[in-house]
Amino acid sequence: MKLAVEFPSIIYREGPAAVVELARAVERIGFDQLDVFDHVVMGLPVEGRANGPYPPAMPIMEALMTLGYVAAVTERIGLGTEVLVLPQRQPVLVAKQVSTLDTLSGGRVRLGVGVGWQESEFDALGMDFHTRGTAMDEAIALLKSCWTDPSIDASGEHYPVEAMAMEPKPPNEGGPPIWIGGVAPVALKRAGTVAAGWLGVANATTESIATVKRHAEEAGRNPDTLGFQKQLAPIPGGNDEARPFYQDPDAVAAAAGAAVEAGFGWGALNITAVYQSGARSGEQMAEVLETLHERVRSEVGYD
Repeated sequence: MKLAVEFPSIIYREGPAAVVELARAVERIGFDQLDVFDHVVMGLPVEGRANGPYPPAMPIMEALMTLGYVAAVTERIGLGTEVLVLPQRQPVLVAKQVSTLDTLSGGRVRLGVGVGWQESEFDALGMDFHTRGTAMDEAIALLKSCWTDPSIDASGEHYPVEAMAMEPKPPNEGGPPIWIGGVAPVALKRAGTVAAGWLGVANATTESIATVKRHAEEAGRNPDTLGFQKQLAPIPGGNDEARPFYQDPDAVAAAAGAAVEAGFGWGALNITAVYQSGARSGEQMAEVLETLHERVRSEVGYD
């Protein structure tokens, strides 16, 4: 199994040096991937607005800026988003930002994308929440065109482009792999038909993997080339399940073993939940991560 960590924005409170130190520790410990969560703004509670799964005032550093900062102080670890809300961002600009990050990091980027759930955030960014599914499909195709085609042309409803060039291209052929997050049937289909992998939540199942692979086969793709990642615990937020979980290395290792048995080649640990479980400083988070990494590797080995 390969192991990813979801990097905690909360570390900014210790200052920029602590962000550097924690990112370097994650790489030194031996994790394969460092992912950053994405929200630009969070809706405060107002009449007629549903509550989200996270406190609206939670700190969230901008994903691509954070990855650029981390890229400059690491050498090996993969860098990605888990997940970038693609339809609320202008995809040509995203293509340029990600291509630049990939170029300057030596081809270490994996782009995780999702359609998002927060209508008020789309409104704040001037984007249409209700057409985000079709916008997502156009955006993914446009990203790939920007990364591979000498002339970028797109005739879609959302992002028309005519005879434009973008350089430099990403260092690896085809550009960074795009992975899809989300549990809706359309997300599983999208993962199978156009993506390099699927990012599953803690309750993701073997059946979901089978669905993604079936869609890949129907699209004429080889399902064995797809990657599958699972969060090893529920996301931190409105529930407390993740807090005691990260205090028990054996439970984390057991969850990783179960994920491998279910067909997942990747597991993800959430450092914000590690923080909530009692590791309040960057140094303490790194100590917990080292313990968990050692225990999980002893259970499932390396991929």
